Amino acid sequence: MTRLDIFADPVCPWCLIGKTELDRALDSRPDHPFAITWHPFRLNPTMPREGMDRVAYLRAKLGDQAEAAGRALAERAAQLGLALNPSPREPDTTDAHRLMHWAGLEEAQDRVMEGLLRAHWLEGRDIGDPAVLSDIAAAAGMDGTVTARLLASDADRDEVARREAHARQRGISAVPTFIVADTHAVSGAQPAALWQQVIDDLTGRHDG
Repeated sequence: MTRLDIFADPVCPWCLIGKTELDRALDSRPDHPFAITWHPFRLNPTMPREGMDRVAYLRAKLGDQAEAAGRALAERAAQLGLALNPSPREPDTTDAHRLMHWAGLEEAQDRVMEGLLRAHWLEGRDIGDPAVLSDIAAAAGMDGTVTARLLASDADRDEVARREAHARQRGISAVPTFIVADTHAVSGAQPAALWQQVIDDLTGRHDG
């Protein structure tokens, strides 16, 4: 197996695009060698716990470019068959990353990340809400009641912060960032064709 470490934040639109493209490549190469681990990286580490209005957040961050950026994102998503319906709240994703940490212990990370991205970007749900996170956990095969209890505590909050700090120390400054075999870093939402080529190179596959 080949390690594929992915640093992502579910509120990053390019993480949604990047995962969709990667999944298509993996589906087309069921014999792929990747063992995937998702790692926390908050785009907005100073976001208030209650989050904030998404429109206000985007205007503060992007200014006059917010509308154009939104159109470009919607067009790219539509090319992949994704109809965006983002949450009106820009959440603090600390709890979402805590959930991803616990999902890693239960080998449910990919299902949970899929649920987080879908909830925030396609279903207009607030992934800063513990009830939403508990629902996502349960849908991914985890115990929603246990998750709710953990979310009500500070369990692993320091662990998420530690792992994120380690990522920044490694030089990671944007998401998504993919690291193949702990050696080769690939930044940004890459097309499925690139991942198919990587897989083919790793497996020695050559179609005639």
